[in-house]
Amino acid sequence: MASRRPDSFDGLGYRGRDDPLYGAGYPVRSAGAPAEPQLHHWVTTPPDIPGSRNLYGADRTPLHDEPPEPGAPAAGWDAPQPGVPPAEQLNRFAGFGIGLVSLFTENVLAHPCIVFRRQCQVNYHARCYHLTPFSAVAVMYSITKAQGVKALWKGMGSTFIVHGVTLGAEGIISEFTPLPRELPHRWSWKQLAGHLLLKGLTAVVALPFYCASLIETVQSEIVRDDSSAGLLDCVREGLTRLLGVGAPHSRRLLPLSYMLLPAALHAVLRYAISASVQRVALWLHQRGRKQRGDPANPLDAYFPELAAAWAGSLVADVVLFPLETALHRLGLQGTRTIIDATDGAVAASNGGSPLVLPVNTQYDGFADCLHAIRRKEGGAGFYRGFGALVAQYALHGALLAAARTMLRLLLLEGKAS
Repeated sequence: MASRRPDSFDGLGYRGRDDPLYGAGYPVRSAGAPAEPQLHHWVTTPPDIPGSRNLYGADRTPLHDEPPEPGAPAAGWDAPQPGVPPAEQLNRFAGFGIGLVSLFTENVLAHPCIVFRRQCQVNYHARCYHLTPFSAVAVMYSITKAQGVKALWKGMGSTFIVHGVTLGAEGIISEFTPLPRELPHRWSWKQLAGHLLLKGLTAVVALPFYCASLIETVQSEIVRDDSSAGLLDCVREGLTRLLGVGAPHSRRLLPLSYMLLPAALHAVLRYAISASVQRVALWLHQRGRKQRGDPANPLDAYFPELAAAWAGSLVADVVLFPLETALHRLGLQGTRTIIDATDGAVAASNGGSPLVLPVNTQYDGFADCLHAIRRKEGGAGFYRGFGALVAQYALHGALLAAARTMLRLLLLEGKAS
């Protein structure tokens, strides 16, 4: 029995494996063969990391107890150990390499852009909106030079905690409710509605922790107390915000009930737009490849999925940027948070350290926030910090393309050898 790759779609462009024996570790024995109580062969599959899909060209994973095909090199422990890894090992390495580069860039290298973008979104005092990446990068450099490198990597641990809470909440809700966590290849409208409802409920559960993470990412390092800072502060502050206990906040602090609908709407729309763009991008890639008659390329087994995911996230973030701006301002209101001055102004009296500003908004709700931004700041006020978003996806796309080029050259060298 061999594992197979079903034709399914999880809404993000990745093919899942619903084989009941996938990863279960059951011994595999060919039909009619006598039982071997001491020697077992196990079905193994690579970890579920983006870029590790489609590691085998056929629809089945080769087993160790099968005889090799005529003309094929020996496999297993008796296989020769050449100086250059075989093509399949190079393909596996290429998949892991591109996937890890994408994850590292999206969650680590791009974090300074996320920090500065959020600071711009909540800083309604700023005269410069930073609509282009050039002004954004210049101010980011000045803040880093004055406060150190950690000034733009603050709150990165809390973002991972929010991701973990989101994934855990999604798994628990889908386990105890009929809401599907993944969509099959042929889905019905009822399944789609339940799937989107699950995304909205997950965003509602993670909302208090998201607000706590938002505070950590925009709080200025000048006023941050390192002695009381901890990795689990995001969890503690999130529970404090949810239960309404702990350190007192301003009277302008909005209840979480005012932000439930905007948060759920943002999560559902972002997921729907990203998944739709990703499907269209994959379809256009497959169609163009068939029309051009391009030869088979090992990198095409997984790179198009990562590129389509990059395009889907980019389009979703651009379209929903105004909604995200309003949501961040509502989440930060009344928390007595002090942020860096995103205009790049410096105070000459304290050795050139960037100035800090308090966030003192007085919005009554989501609709009032949108109306106030439109009236006082104009349409461009919804896109404060848009240049940081452009820099973030430009960096991600450039490193993804560079990794693909390097691995392509590696595969070509392996084949030539």
